[in-house]
Amino acid sequence: MQLTKAQLEQFDREGYLFFPSHFTPQETQTLLDAVPELYSRREAYNVREKGRDAVRTNFAGHLVSEPFARLARHPRMVKPVEDLFGEEVYMHQFKINGKMAFEGDVWQWHQDYGTWLNDDLMPTERAMNVAIFLDDVNEYNGPLMFIPGSHKKGVVEARHDLTTTSYPLWTVDDQLIAQLVERAGGKNGGIVSPKGPAGSMILFHSCLLHASSSNLSPWNRVSVYLSLCAVSNHIRRFKRPEYIAHRDFTPIDCLPDDCLLKDYPVDVPWKNGLPASALQTSSVPIEEMKVTADAGIPA
Repeated sequence: MQLTKAQLEQFDREGYLFFPSHFTPQETQTLLDAVPELYSRREAYNVREKGRDAVRTNFAGHLVSEPFARLARHPRMVKPVEDLFGEEVYMHQFKINGKMAFEGDVWQWHQDYGTWLNDDLMPTERAMNVAIFLDDVNEYNGPLMFIPGSHKKGVVEARHDLTTTSYPLWTVDDQLIAQLVERAGGKNGGIVSPKGPAGSMILFHSCLLHASSSNLSPWNRVSVYLSLCAVSNHIRRFKRPEYIAHRDFTPIDCLPDDCLLKDYPVDVPWKNGLPASALQTSSVPIEEMKVTADAGIPA
């Protein structure tokens, strides 16, 4: 799959591309069928909604579940991102967000790169999110909202919100959001919300401001979010657990296009449990850790 000149220009202008029905119902159902078993696990990588048992986000499903391991190497997802970067990519983060019926909470306005910069010391914005709908997404079940063109603003000031939801997030001030929405068109397109059937896919820039409201509808809105980073732009610090910010910078080697329909062999190293190493963190940049190790100084 190769992006057209028009798509490349649209991405540069608006900061996202939407591909309705990018994956077939059969492919999507294979993934959706694997979600309950992942969500049932009592592991650190399942973050639950504040005061509830419903899963808010599942991390690192591609290291636990074979269907999601195949999705992580799917050419229909990987190749467009490589096309935009002109470089091979690795998996920085893998999430299955479960905005469940009646229970899915908000995701505040934020930029993903703000978190990757502040927490992971990712050098530049050469990383991108890919969102894949596993359920139909409509105006009632908490769809993603974007401010078109807001990625052109670059990295904006953010504060670390530790209280609104169960997941800490670097969020953006309401006044700045209002200004950016007005600049993007106000009530006439200042906020957009791609909606469509299960299997649809969105590519969006890591500086594009986005959010989603709570899900008060009777319909789940489960989506996969894959954060792909240019290999040269890998993170420089392991401040967060490995299940949140991955430490393997090996370029993704794609499987054939029918990999969600056939059982191609894939490695799922965390299938039988989360290793202790995945919980180890350090606030020291990687290069400083290497210097310390080379000098034989205890960390």
